[in-house]
Amino acid sequence: MMPGQPEVDTNQPVGDTLRKTTCYMCACRCGIDVHLRDGKVRYIEGNRDHPVNKGVLCGKGSAGIMQHYSPARLRAPMKRVGPRGSGQFEEISWDEALDIATGWLGAVRKTDPRKLAFFTGRDQSQSLTGFWAMQFGTPNFAAHGGFCSVNMAAGGLYTFGGAFWEFGDPDWDLTKYFMLFGVAEDHASNPIKIGIGKLKARGAKVVSINPVRTGYNAVADEWVGIRPGTDGLFVGALIHELFRTEQIDLDYLVRYTNAPWLVVDAPGEADDGLFARDADGNPLAWDRAGGRLVNGKAAGIQPVLTGRHRLPDGRSARPVFELMAERYLDDAYSPAAVAERTGVPAEQIRRIAGELAHVAFQEEIVLDQPWTDWAGRRHDKMIGRPVSMHAMRGISAHSNGFQTCRMIHILQILLGSIDCPGGFRYKPPYPKQTPPNLLPHGASGDIKPELPLGGPHLGFPHGPEHLLLDENGGPNRLDKGFSWDAPMSAHGLMHMVINNAAQKDPYGIDVLFMYMANMAWNSSMNVPGTLDALTAQDENGDYVIPKIIYSDAYYSETVPFADLILPDTTYLERWDCISLLDRPISEPELVADAIRWPVVAPDRDVRGFQEVLIDLGARLRLPKFVNEDGSPKYPGGYPDYIVNHERKPGIGPLAGFRGASGTETCVGAPNPDQLEKYIENGAFFGQHIAPEHAYFRHANRGYLDWGIEKGIRMSPEPTIFQLYSEPLQRFRLAARGHGDRLPPDRARARIETHFDPLPFWYPPLEEQLVQGFPLHAITQRPMHMYHSWGSQNAWLRQITAANRLYIHGSVGAQIGVGDDDWVWLSSHQGRVKCQVRLMQGVNPHTVWTWNAIGKRRGAWGLDDDAPESNQGFLLNHLISELLPEGGGGYRYSNSDPITGQAAWFDLRVAIEKAEGGGETEPRFEPLGRDHQPASPRRLAFGAEFRKAKA
Repeated sequence: MMPGQPEVDTNQPVGDTLRKTTCYMCACRCGIDVHLRDGKVRYIEGNRDHPVNKGVLCGKGSAGIMQHYSPARLRAPMKRVGPRGSGQFEEISWDEALDIATGWLGAVRKTDPRKLAFFTGRDQSQSLTGFWAMQFGTPNFAAHGGFCSVNMAAGGLYTFGGAFWEFGDPDWDLTKYFMLFGVAEDHASNPIKIGIGKLKARGAKVVSINPVRTGYNAVADEWVGIRPGTDGLFVGALIHELFRTEQIDLDYLVRYTNAPWLVVDAPGEADDGLFARDADGNPLAWDRAGGRLVNGKAAGIQPVLTGRHRLPDGRSARPVFELMAERYLDDAYSPAAVAERTGVPAEQIRRIAGELAHVAFQEEIVLDQPWTDWAGRRHDKMIGRPVSMHAMRGISAHSNGFQTCRMIHILQILLGSIDCPGGFRYKPPYPKQTPPNLLPHGASGDIKPELPLGGPHLGFPHGPEHLLLDENGGPNRLDKGFSWDAPMSAHGLMHMVINNAAQKDPYGIDVLFMYMANMAWNSSMNVPGTLDALTAQDENGDYVIPKIIYSDAYYSETVPFADLILPDTTYLERWDCISLLDRPISEPELVADAIRWPVVAPDRDVRGFQEVLIDLGARLRLPKFVNEDGSPKYPGGYPDYIVNHERKPGIGPLAGFRGASGTETCVGAPNPDQLEKYIENGAFFGQHIAPEHAYFRHANRGYLDWGIEKGIRMSPEPTIFQLYSEPLQRFRLAARGHGDRLPPDRARARIETHFDPLPFWYPPLEEQLVQGFPLHAITQRPMHMYHSWGSQNAWLRQITAANRLYIHGSVGAQIGVGDDDWVWLSSHQGRVKCQVRLMQGVNPHTVWTWNAIGKRRGAWGLDDDAPESNQGFLLNHLISELLPEGGGGYRYSNSDPITGQAAWFDLRVAIEKAEGGGETEPRFEPLGRDHQPASPRRLAFGAEFRKAKA
């Protein structure tokens, strides 16, 4: 020790009690150690034993203290006593609140369950909320994914049974070349930071593809500043180069994909473009050794990948591989052809393609780990292509996002890098079958008063027969999900619910029930239009949306527009279940789940939403929430449900500590001590996967059998990668007039164009329909914020309390503005006034800002002069929830035409200098908040602990 340095005792206890739970400051779901003193939270740090973050904790997680003690917390149930939007409420008891809710909901269930629209935000408990809605009998349920990541999920699940984000991870320990597409810093921030740290330490190359160079992109070895919405064109050019240079893993394609399967070539016929099949329904391939048609799924065949082959009925068929080669070798995908549109030089594209191929094929990884494949063939080693990729909302939030996601996965598959050493790795319970065998429910015949729905609301249609239509062929869901507007909308279209309800298109509703979805502000396209919809009145002066029930923990911008408020707890005061049935925290080598539990008691009259939902289920006598005698099935509330609910025998919300002895995993009888076991274990459970099951899990016999044994897999068959997606072609055939279910005339060309079974790129829809707006506009989330939650947080606000519009220096020079000057940014929908900052690390044709910093005055416990509401702004005011009119005058949602994913990042804008300074626009009247205690002028934390020490 240097002389004169003080001795510091680093082992002083932080508090008098330590409790371990799961963070909720973003969707990472890291493990945290919560230190208490005298029953109050004093410090939060990462749990070093937790599989997700291994002790690492970001600024958001540490600042959870100020989220928990936020002055914006709701304090008691409330009913509206003034006009909607006025914020005039009266506090009521829970008994009165639940009586009101039960009366409203019960009346709907007795007459027409469709009249309830139940939509939840980033709640992380969709297995419960969806199950509740299913028992209620409404078809109108979905959650956050429809305006966040359904393209990412559906694109992957239809292609290879997995996807990025919660479905899988790069092999951080073995990857040598990592590509990051459109990932903002707040998503999976701790795991990605840990992973990138490993890559940097090993000298692996990191390439980021993003219009903006911040966060992860700023530490990448190479930044590709692409134009928004052209990622698919860039990836198509990489695939073009792989085909042109013949650097493709053909053996991998034969073993694991449908590349050899024959596609019927019979233009005008009802099966054109479908797979040729034998009498048993097996897809056919042409076997080189036997010179004949064979079962394309059979092991040991030597299929031919090119050529035209005659079928028994005399028609011809061609292999998927040849169709792919024909598409991607087209000059339209050559680097020279895409360079100008993507903003990526042709030589850079060629070099990146060459680097991918070199690492995949010249630097392969070989592990001395025997394994057995699905056909019983023994392999002495696991051979890997150490190239991996990760993508998120920057890809998903475009109207071409589904096909772009598929193209990224095709690129990985051509390199042979799915679930191999060094490549992308599935997380249990993935992979699923392709397409997944979960089908949506909620067509007109499925909806009956006082009866449950016949199955889950959300799923994966295999063709038009699985659409949820009414008796006239129109949408049967309020959001028009699983209709001809968005046939494969696996997560629903939450962004369309309020607008459709106000327009009574396709029908009106009686009750809108929302949880933790700030749909009156940052989670809504066209904010002014949404506010009009929430307050719209009919000719009698009654609200067009008659009743709105809302649950949130904080006084958000949406609270004043509800009629009944059910106040939620903070994440440190409640039970939660992070389940394999929902959105698990598994790692590639670990099947895992977790809980939250009340590490502190609420000091307000609030209840966890899940607790309230179970209570309402019993009051409404929903079938799975009451016993035969009508008594509550889960009298102990949500903890009772977590422990004792079984989705099927032996399978419940939690996988760990099952069975009477608590020693069974994934499958086992309910264990009354299960939650105590989780708490003792740090609030999580994890079981390592056997080394021989670590890779190739789409075709690994041991893993497939283990998955069936553990209830996470339905079929022992391998997952076959679908380079060519037959479900898409089935919809195309309907558009051509084949089959019993045909789209309306207005939708035929749209479906014919976009439902191509081979991934392709097309310009985003707004770009095709809107002229005169030369710039792209996107948002990103800073690493220290998440949705709108963080920007009410006193600690995080000190990092960012007002956002700027970031523009390239050349754009600033063109319109004559510098840092902090004011500009008008306009779209076909509206305009906003905001301040700018110049930067070079942005695509020159793109402007961007941080998401959800701007706040409406009166919300979130902030002062009226808070920077968030005076210098902060939202791009949401510029985004329309509907596209401009197309042919025939019909306006489709501003969404991906396949999945209904909200196309937030398709926004096109123009920019001009604004004279003078002032405040951001548009401005709205401050929200009323008389019922909320006044926020202190100065928020501080820790003084009482210092006084106690003194």
